[in-house]
Amino acid sequence: MKKRVTGIGGLFFKSENPKAAKEWYQKHLGFNTDAYGASFWWKDNEGKVASTQWSPFAKKTDYFEPSKKDFMFNYRVENLKELLAVLKTEGITIVGEMQEFDYGKFAWILDNDGNKVELWEPVDSAFL
Repeated sequence: MKKRVTGIGGLFFKSENPKAAKEWYQKHLGFNTDAYGASFWWKDNEGKVASTQWSPFAKKTDYFEPSKKDFMFNYRVENLKELLAVLKTEGITIVGEMQEFDYGKFAWILDNDGNKVELWEPVDSAFL
């Protein structure tokens, strides 16, 4: 299997006041915000519709654990289940179990600096 990240799926960061952060970015930078942050729509190299999520989280969130960082990257991937099997054989730390929703599959790993990284096999059509 060829490991493949197809794009940035999201940028998640801790904020003292996520609601105020969303309002600031909406007012000053024109973000089209909702309860989760903002979605940016684009087309991938094959011309398929894709999205990248921008989301401020509450400062006290445990979603980024076990990482102690105030941010987490989300990468769009192909065939998450197969990718996880390869990463496991390479000794990569997998955090928790893969989760599946109508908008995609998710799994988490730790990079070489201990940052929690979210891997997402998206179903972009679920958002359209």
